[in-house]
Amino acid sequence: MRREVFSEDHELYRDQFRRFAEKEIVPKIAAWNEAGMPDRETWRRMGEAGFLGASLPEQWGGAGQDFLYDAVVMEELAWLRAHALMFSLHTDICAPYIRDFGSEEHKEKYLRGAIDGSVLLGVAMTEPGTGSDLANVQTRAIRDGDHYVLDGSKTFISHGQIGDVFIVVAKTDPDARPPHRGISLILVEDGTPGFTKGRRLDKLGLPGQDTSELFLQDCRVPVSNLLGEEGRGFSMLMTELQQERLCIGVSSMASCRRALADTVEYVKGRRAFGQSIASFQNTQFKLAELATEVEIGQVFVDRLMAAHVRGDDVVTEVSMAKWWTTDLQKRLTAECLQLHGGYGFMREYPISGDFADAAVQSIYAGTNEIMKRIIATRMGLA
Repeated sequence: MRREVFSEDHELYRDQFRRFAEKEIVPKIAAWNEAGMPDRETWRRMGEAGFLGASLPEQWGGAGQDFLYDAVVMEELAWLRAHALMFSLHTDICAPYIRDFGSEEHKEKYLRGAIDGSVLLGVAMTEPGTGSDLANVQTRAIRDGDHYVLDGSKTFISHGQIGDVFIVVAKTDPDARPPHRGISLILVEDGTPGFTKGRRLDKLGLPGQDTSELFLQDCRVPVSNLLGEEGRGFSMLMTELQQERLCIGVSSMASCRRALADTVEYVKGRRAFGQSIASFQNTQFKLAELATEVEIGQVFVDRLMAAHVRGDDVVTEVSMAKWWTTDLQKRLTAECLQLHGGYGFMREYPISGDFADAAVQSIYAGTNEIMKRIIATRMGLA
């Protein structure tokens, strides 16, 4: 069924990115997965080609277009399994904090670089003892004259090794009640004294993604590195999380489509008991069910993208999409692996990686349990 969310211009942009990816991304994916991170030159090339700022302001080097242009890139990267390039993190999760809450100096210094690919962004939320419970982060940023002194540790931080600038979630008022009123967002540059990058974490899936620990000890940064107002960090996080969770839904559906398409091709060619396993009724029914769910999920995500571009409040619906699409991705990759039989357990078959990569989708950006809690609260049930 033809998707109506994208215009002809969006599809032309997709064609342009596909040509770029075929030359600049596809040949490098295996090496990135082996190294545990992508190379910086590819980011710079993406910036030079205009792919890092489609939805960001022209004033800072972007194209000033809508979110759908970025969604095109997310879909294409997911289809290629180029998960090492955390495009949505950089362009649609981190950059909007600087665009929406940063000073003119921040935008000139960091946003322009993010758009041209010379500055790689990350966000440091999660702590060893604090996952989805952001209101209770323990990292502190205590004011000392014209500086904040940061102390704390972060974990599971994307771009932890190769990132240049991190949006650190910290308590500027540890005694605030309720606790979320003491949270602020502070920009910390790589190389700042007291800011240390720890080990790159060994994960079950997404081997090409750079995920690391970060440590702050007597880390002094200028007060001017504060994003927005002191004590407003939690509300700023809530403002931007709608788009972050939509990004996950976009990529999850593209990954589902790729895993399903590859499995359909596999079962057509694989033979057992003298016939193609695609001819077995169980295979047909399983794949028919999965194809139906993928179509349902795609229509829902497309509708949310259109609503988001209009500026609608779709926090409830995006929370629904985040948990439902990632749950589907986990179930679908498990079913597709099963249809591959023993070969599905072999790393040479991409479905094995799809299965491992899907595991974290229901955990980050707020667990699926948190998503259901948000939905229930907005239904008036809590």
